[in-house]
Amino acid sequence: MTFFRKDEALEAVGDRILEAIWAEFPQLAKNQLALTWIPYDPPIAVNTGGALSSDEFWKYQPRGFHYRGVERIYPASIVKLFYLVAVSEWLETGMIEPSAELDRAVRDSIVDSSNDATSLIVDVLTGTTSGPELPPGPFETWKMQRNIVNRYFQSLGWEELATINVNHKTWCDGAYGRERAFLGTMMDNRNMLTTNATARLVHSIVGGVAVSSGRSQQMMALMKRHLDPAALAADPENQVTGFLGQGLPLDTGVWSKAGLTSQVRHDAAYIELPDANPYLLVVFSEGPAQSQSEALLPFVSGQVAEAMRGLSQG
Repeated sequence: MTFFRKDEALEAVGDRILEAIWAEFPQLAKNQLALTWIPYDPPIAVNTGGALSSDEFWKYQPRGFHYRGVERIYPASIVKLFYLVAVSEWLETGMIEPSAELDRAVRDSIVDSSNDATSLIVDVLTGTTSGPELPPGPFETWKMQRNIVNRYFQSLGWEELATINVNHKTWCDGAYGRERAFLGTMMDNRNMLTTNATARLVHSIVGGVAVSSGRSQQMMALMKRHLDPAALAADPENQVTGFLGQGLPLDTGVWSKAGLTSQVRHDAAYIELPDANPYLLVVFSEGPAQSQSEALLPFVSGQVAEAMRGLSQG
């Protein structure tokens, strides 16, 4: 059972949003987009400062809409959210020791989307390091250790996570040595996520039940985005311009993590508009044209924001 429930009225609104997207971007193929949208209806059970226990929170099943939400897609830097939750779990349970350097890496991985910082996090989580190719025996041990994050997420028993793969670092130029061998000849072992899986993870964070209430709030603090135009202009690699936060009212609350390569442009965001109920939106887009487009994700976001205003008034 998915964490959200299907709703006929929401399906109709979601279908109208998709029609608007296809009309605005006729070159966008139907299989180059995936999205999951969770509107939070009163009583709001998210961003409560940890007011609900995990048991109580998961009894709450919001309505949701998805388009291709179960399709496995290369997530780019969206995977850093999964490593954020994993490192929070490892710290909470004493599997790893806290340090100022790890704190710096966690911050830079989410706030600035640093791949180098993420590389350290993956090493700390798994007890593995990058380097030259390994002989078969040691490589089998290395692969088993590298899959510990996958095993953790499978242990949660969430249906949405059944098909994901989160066992690789994020790269600027690509993987080499043992990392390249681990990807497989056809890259069939790449990181893979779905928008539904990503939505459930973010839902757990904003619900205050990812690892613990305190850890969830720490994660949200790292995901907080600022919409001030001057600040965005001063940081050309910000995760708002060209993503879901662009074009929203300046007093909107946005907590997000973007992903961008030459082949994909993604974003996962929890959004609190000043004039509507809060909502969660995850959008994955594929293809070189979508990667370069700074218009697609803001357009989708604007359509959903407008729909949220209508739903909130209704």
